[in-house]
Amino acid sequence: MPENRRSKIITEGPARSPNRAMLRAVGFDDDDFVKPIIGVANGYSTITPCNAGLDTLFQRAELSLKENGAMPQTFGTITVSDGISMGTEGMKYSLVSREVIADSIETVCNGQCMDGLLAIGGCDKNMPGALIAIARLNIPAIFVYGGTIKPGHYDGRDLTVVSSFEAVGEYSAGKIDEEELMAVERRACPGAGSCGGMYTANTMSSAIEAMGMSLSSSSTMAAEDDEKADSAAQSSVVLMEAIKKQLLPSQIMTRKAFENAIAVVMAVGGSTNSVLHLLAIAHAAGVPLTIEDFEEIRLKVPVFCDMKPSGKYVATNLHQAGGIPQVMKMLLNEGLIHGDALTITGKTIAEQLADVPDQPASDQDVIRPISNPIYKKGHLVILKGNLATEGAVAKVTGVKKPMITGPARVFESEEECLKAILAKEISPGDILVIRYEGPKGGPGMREMLAPTSAIIGAGLGDSVGLITDGRFSGGTHGMVVGHVAPEAAVGGTIGLVQEGDSITIDSIQHLLQLNISDDELAARQAAWQPKPPLYTSGVLAKYAKLVSSSSLGAVTDLNL
Repeated sequence: MPENRRSKIITEGPARSPNRAMLRAVGFDDDDFVKPIIGVANGYSTITPCNAGLDTLFQRAELSLKENGAMPQTFGTITVSDGISMGTEGMKYSLVSREVIADSIETVCNGQCMDGLLAIGGCDKNMPGALIAIARLNIPAIFVYGGTIKPGHYDGRDLTVVSSFEAVGEYSAGKIDEEELMAVERRACPGAGSCGGMYTANTMSSAIEAMGMSLSSSSTMAAEDDEKADSAAQSSVVLMEAIKKQLLPSQIMTRKAFENAIAVVMAVGGSTNSVLHLLAIAHAAGVPLTIEDFEEIRLKVPVFCDMKPSGKYVATNLHQAGGIPQVMKMLLNEGLIHGDALTITGKTIAEQLADVPDQPASDQDVIRPISNPIYKKGHLVILKGNLATEGAVAKVTGVKKPMITGPARVFESEEECLKAILAKEISPGDILVIRYEGPKGGPGMREMLAPTSAIIGAGLGDSVGLITDGRFSGGTHGMVVGHVAPEAAVGGTIGLVQEGDSITIDSIQHLLQLNISDDELAARQAAWQPKPPLYTSGVLAKYAKLVSSSSLGAVTDLNL
C-alpha cells in the first residue's frame, strides 16, 4: 500500500482539482495537501458513560495530530450501551453493533483513502469493532481506549454496575430492602468511563494493549484522569511515526500477538466475550485462531490478578498496582508471552517492558506473585460434548463446585428465566437452559447478566448451573456456560433439551453433556423443526442471515 495514499490522490493527476476544492471547504490550505490525512473515528456519545468522555480525548488527539504534521478528518461511529440495554430487546443490537462499527470505520477510511487511522472507543463493542476494521484496512492505526469508570462507594465497599444488577437479586430474595437497593443504584456509576471491573470493556482494552495496538499502560487508566487525555495525545505522535515507517497492523497483529492477548486475558481473569471477539479480530486479520487455542494457553497461564466480578478489585486498582505492563512483565519472565512481538511504537514487547519491575510492589495484593496465584490455570474453559459439539465457554473464577449434574429447567428466552428466578421457582441443583438467544436465534446473542446476577443475589451461585447459546456479560460469574454451539436456531442439541432432562457441566473433564441415549437424541433431532425468524427486515434480519457460529467468532463475512 503506497505511503500517504490519500495525499497522492489529491496531489497527482488531472482529477486532483475537484478533490482539492472539496477539501479546501473543510479547512485545507495549499501546504496541507501533502500531509498525511488521518481518519479519527470518534465513538463519542451521551448514550452511555463509557463513551461520554471521548470528545475530550478526541480533541487532544486531533490537536496533537495537527501539531505533528497531519491533517485529521473526523467522523463518528456508533455505540450501544450494554449496561443500559441489558435484559431488554435492545440488547439484541449489542453484538450487531460490533459489525456496524467495523463496517462504518472500514467504509469511511477506504472511501476517503485515509493514510492512517486513530480510533477512539469506550463501550464493549467499540474495541473489537475498531480492531476488526483496523485489520481489514491494514493502514497504520492505533486504538485509544476511553478509560475505565472509577468505582462507586457504599457502606464501605466499592461498587460497579454489576453491584446494581446483583442488588436486584438480593432485594427479590429479601436480603436487602428497597432503600438499600436504591442506595446501590444511585452510587454504582459515579461518572464517565467503562464498567469498572475486569468486565468486557477492560478485558478487551487489556487485550489490545497486550497485542501492541495501543499504548503501554493505557488500558487501565481512568476516563476522567488527566493521564488519559495525555495518552490520547501521545497516541497521535506514535501513529505519525508509524505512518512514516509504514508500520502496518499486519506486522503487529500476528499469531504471537493474539497468543499474548489470550495469556493476559487469562492472567487478569477476563471476560468470556474475549473468546468471541479475539476470534473475530483474528478472522479479519487472516490469522488462524480457534477456541482450542484458548484452552491450550489456559493450561499454562494462571490467574494471578484479583479482579471483579469474582475478585475484590477494579481496573483503577490494577492500574495503581502496575497495570497490564506489570502483568506482562511477569508473564514474560515465565516465558508465557512472546517478547519479540512488535508493537505500534516500533518496539518489541520485551523492549517496551524493559524498565518494568520483575515483581509487583509488596504493599498491594491486586497482582499476586505467579508462584501464589488465585487459580493455577486459566479461568476460561472450553467445554465440549453432545450439548456443544462445536464448543462452549465456561468461566470458572469464583466457582466452588467445578462439576454439577442436575435436572434441566428450560426457558425459551432470557425474560422467561429471569421471571422464574425472581419468583423463587428455581431450586438448588437445577441447570437452567436459556436457548434461542444465539447469534442467529436471538438474533444478536444477548448477554444474560440479569438472570446470572439474580442467581448470585438470591444466594444460588454455588448451587445452580446455567447454560445458554447466548453470551454473558463480563460481570457474570458462577457455574455458567455460554456460547453453546451449534445454537438452538440451527438445530443444536441445546434446542432439543426437555424439562427435567439430566445435564452435566464438568469443567474438569471439559464436558457439557445431555444425559440421554444416542437413540433418543437422534429421534429428537429428526423431529426438530426450525422456528420462523423473529425479524424479517432491518438490521437484525440481515445479521441473522449472515452471522456465523459463535465458535467462529460470530462474524458476518465468513461465507461471502
